[in-house]
Amino acid sequence: MVLLVAISLIGAGCVQQEDGTDTELKEVTVGYVLWDGEIASTNVIEQVLEKKGYDVEIIAVDAGALYLGVAQGDFDFTTSAWLPITQENYWNKYGDQLVSVRNNLENCPSGLVVPAYVEIDSIAELNENKEMFDGDIIGIDPGAGVMQNTENVIEVYGLDYKLVSSSSAGMTAQLRKAIDDEEPIVVTLWSPHWVFGRWDLKYLDDPQGVFGQADNVETLARTGLEADMPEVYDVLTRFHWTHEDIQSVMHDMESGMAPEDAAAKWIENNPEKVNEWLGEE
Repeated sequence: MVLLVAISLIGAGCVQQEDGTDTELKEVTVGYVLWDGEIASTNVIEQVLEKKGYDVEIIAVDAGALYLGVAQGDFDFTTSAWLPITQENYWNKYGDQLVSVRNNLENCPSGLVVPAYVEIDSIAELNENKEMFDGDIIGIDPGAGVMQNTENVIEVYGLDYKLVSSSSAGMTAQLRKAIDDEEPIVVTLWSPHWVFGRWDLKYLDDPQGVFGQADNVETLARTGLEADMPEVYDVLTRFHWTHEDIQSVMHDMESGMAPEDAAAKWIENNPEKVNEWLGEE
């Protein structure tokens, strides 16, 4: 009977101490999208919280499910929110059910990108060069904000193009092949991203301003996280890094290192910043 009670308590998310009191297990669930930068930041914050003794589960979903999951409390937080532009539609839908903790990365533009050798410089030039690109814009997962913004670009500029859904990995694979063959290609992209350190690329000018200003990447939490897990929330209020930091992790990932190993390497090499996040300066 005692064993059954213990099992039921553990299943409920708590353990019984010798004095009979119950202590909540330190479990945290984090949602993220499968963009290289968000894979990097999520693996880093996972290991940072593990240093505080938390059992962290990270779950990859598309952008719509991410916002819904945090709003419903299925995820405790995410470090993957691109605002105010790229994921504006999701913020408009779920923002009143979310807590904006802080920006964890600033000045992150998105738009249409071509290799530097491509002899156009503006989105307005795409229609007259349709044959060069076979009328295709290579995109990522269909739920991503940059994809919805690109659909708006197609409408505003009257582009006779098809937006081809793929994934972040699929898009970069097609970009790699085109560059290897010195062929033209136009893709949806954002900064920071490892591709800008790997190849000579350029954003196409957006004279109509459809893509808008550069985003920040925000940490969003479920309602009640600060009260339920003040220690976690405090770490999130301090979690902030630079393009150089995140691109270091992404570069190691692109070079073949597993995301968790790339995150561990960065953490080992940046103890002062990690201790600052942990409040252990």
